[in-house]
Amino acid sequence: MKPEEYVEQAIDIAVEAGIKIRDIYLKGTFEKEIKSDNTPVTSADIAAHNIITSALQALTPDIPVLSEEDANIPFSERKDWQRYWLVDPLDGTGEFIAGSGDFSVIIALIEHNRPIMGIVYVPMTEVCYYAIAGLGAYKRDGQSEVRIMSRQLPDDQDPPLKLAVSRRQDPQSVLKLFSHTKHCELIVLGGAALKSCLVAEGKADCYVRIGPTGEWDTGAAQIIVEEAGGQIMDIELQPLSYNERESLENPNFIVVGSPHLAWDVLLTAES
Repeated sequence: MKPEEYVEQAIDIAVEAGIKIRDIYLKGTFEKEIKSDNTPVTSADIAAHNIITSALQALTPDIPVLSEEDANIPFSERKDWQRYWLVDPLDGTGEFIAGSGDFSVIIALIEHNRPIMGIVYVPMTEVCYYAIAGLGAYKRDGQSEVRIMSRQLPDDQDPPLKLAVSRRQDPQSVLKLFSHTKHCELIVLGGAALKSCLVAEGKADCYVRIGPTGEWDTGAAQIIVEEAGGQIMDIELQPLSYNERESLENPNFIVVGSPHLAWDVLLTAES
């Protein structure tokens, strides 16, 4: 099956998980634990994980599922996967706990170590971003759907940049990476995938992530950004890879809407 043949079913699965997350969020009663990597997990993460993995296994029994909440699959087993689902049941668990509403459900389809389909669903606004390789990136809001494109800045050595930053990140840690850029506007938002989608739809020009993330944080966002005309790279401006190492941790990365700009010049400070 081609990705376009089951993208709608995958979106429905993301929405179902999102409804469950929203219900738990609005009730305000959830369990919270700290995982071995010192990151939080809640009963909403686990509930969404159970919904998504069960539904994906029923939809495509021959395609394995790698979820953040069940990622202890040895590389010796997964290295031979030609195609698999990559899932973050609740991206932005910290935002969920803090009550900001800035969190999402992420489902990506990876083929030959590259994302070929991605879905980012936002439970609190019911907005869905999705993309399929070669078929474009889209934003669905209620009954309306539009194709999204990243903002292409003029080829300028000092373009005015809109930088997406996290509420949980010191803005100065981002600004120092652009120490020679005179015009920077900060856009504050939670959730890594949501900030990437801001770049994809042209509301931000760049998002830099310094700090640990997993491959599930970027898989769906990467294909959405690429199909919108942008790019996700590590800080050395090399492409991200998927399921090619024992570790599933990403390097620091940058999401850009205008790949043609000289980002190696704009990123003037050491990370």
